[in-house]
Amino acid sequence: MNTQRLSLLSATLVTAIALLGAAASAEARERHTTVTGANGKTATRNVERSDGDVSSSTTGPNGKTSSRDVDRSADGTQAMVSGPNGKTATRSTAKTSTGSSTTVTTSGGKTATVEVTRQP
Repeated sequence: MNTQRLSLLSATLVTAIALLGAAASAEARERHTTVTGANGKTATRNVERSDGDVSSSTTGPNGKTSSRDVDRSADGTQAMVSGPNGKTATRSTAKTSTGSSTTVTTSGGKTATVEVTRQP
C-alpha cells in the first residue's frame, strides 16, 4: 500500500470514529444510583439526559421525592424544580443577541430577574 492510500484510509477512519462519537452523544442516556448509609437506609437518584435536556428525581430515605426538569434550546432554557414538600420553582432564560434574561418564579408567586448584557 502506498503512502497516499494509507493517508486516505487513516483520514476515513478518523472521520468515521468522529461521526460515531457524535451519533452516540445524541442518544438518551440514563443513570440510576442507589446510596446505602451505615444505618441501612437508602436514597436513590435517577437521571435521564437527551439532546441537552435533563430530567432527574431523587428519593430520600424517608420516601420523599424531589425532581428537576431542564429543557434547553437555541433560544434559552426552561427549568422546573419540585421539592419534597410539593413546592416548585421555575427558571426561564431567554438568550438575546446582546446577552440573556433569566426569571425565577417560586410556587408562592415571588419572582427575581437577572439581565446579562455582553460587551461587544
